[in-house]
Amino acid sequence: MLIGNAVVGQSGGPTAAINATLAGVIRGALERPDAIKTLYGMRNGIEGLLREDLVDLNSIFGADESKITTLEHTPAAALGSCRKKLPTVADNGEFYENLINIFKKYDIRYFFYIGGNDSMDTVAKLSEYSKSCGYELRVMGVPKTIDNDLVVTDHTPGFGSAAKFIATVMQEIIRDCAVYTVPAVTIVEIMGRDAGWLTAASAIGQLYGKDAPDYVYLPEVNFDNEKFLADVKKAFERHPNVVIAVSEGIRYADGTYVGASAQSGAVDIFGHAYLAGTAKSLERLVKEKFGCKVRSVELNLPQRCGAHIASKTDIDESVMVGRAAVNVAAEGVTCQMMTYKRNEGDEYSVTVEHYDVSKIANQVKLVPREFINAEENGVTDECCKYIQPLTVGESYPEYKNGMPEFLII
Repeated sequence: MLIGNAVVGQSGGPTAAINATLAGVIRGALERPDAIKTLYGMRNGIEGLLREDLVDLNSIFGADESKITTLEHTPAAALGSCRKKLPTVADNGEFYENLINIFKKYDIRYFFYIGGNDSMDTVAKLSEYSKSCGYELRVMGVPKTIDNDLVVTDHTPGFGSAAKFIATVMQEIIRDCAVYTVPAVTIVEIMGRDAGWLTAASAIGQLYGKDAPDYVYLPEVNFDNEKFLADVKKAFERHPNVVIAVSEGIRYADGTYVGASAQSGAVDIFGHAYLAGTAKSLERLVKEKFGCKVRSVELNLPQRCGAHIASKTDIDESVMVGRAAVNVAAEGVTCQMMTYKRNEGDEYSVTVEHYDVSKIANQVKLVPREFINAEENGVTDECCKYIQPLTVGESYPEYKNGMPEFLII
């Protein structure tokens, strides 16, 4: 049994479920006093750790069940987040020496990092260095991303709630657009740089004969302007109100983003371009071709912070995976990312497992080709059947005076 303190942080883009995972880690730590004496939270991820900006989560939450429950239903990252790319040991060994000195100062023996692909890179590098320098530290990656693009795991915490928001809003948009008989096109832009899972979720209504977009375009297939315009023309033959869902990251065969003309060209620390303007670019294209009424809608931040419409399945699983990360670490597991394995059978359920984080970091899980229709402008029912169980159930925050109650650390 390794006995010491633990630290947990959140990194990357926030979600409606990332605090539920944090709540799971807190619950797990409180349940393992045999291994973990104090659980610290690092503000703004690894950057906060470097500043020694830590908060004692034991003293904040203790055995106060109501606070932990409120945290579960609070959107965004309660500890704050960051986007910091760690150097390699060869490039900056002093950076890692400073980290180890901080761990020693606070007797940190457990490190939990809740994040997506880039965060798993941090977990892998820190795991490698702690082993090489002989400091006993159990390092665990706990998945989080609305993009659902982490490999190995069946899906990621946060995706189900974002998918539920998108599918619901899409039905509402389609109902709104259907009230007029004047020909019109509405183009809805949804997050997704390389993987189109979120945009695919816009279509799950098709499983039940409910509203779904006329077309769905994902970054997994090359976009073609002429084919797109031909699709719009076919839709007009069916009805006057055309609604289309597009991923922000759709690109042409040469790799150029469809929305490139509306983008700043700026990139983040990981080299990712800041994407925006895809729907607006297509709006101009449709207007020039058909001269009809066209509007573009960018769902933007609400799709990842909609706690008022979170999926109960997603919130419950997020708590479960955070708690499990603590338990397996206390039992001796390190250098792993927690994963979901979907169980066989007609009734949906998952088993929480873990996998070597070094084999997960810096990879992207794309929507498989068999989930995309032959025309490359929609998704199959099998794709919707994969996503739909992740959106099931309602998990509402507590409301006071008509407004939701959120917890601020």
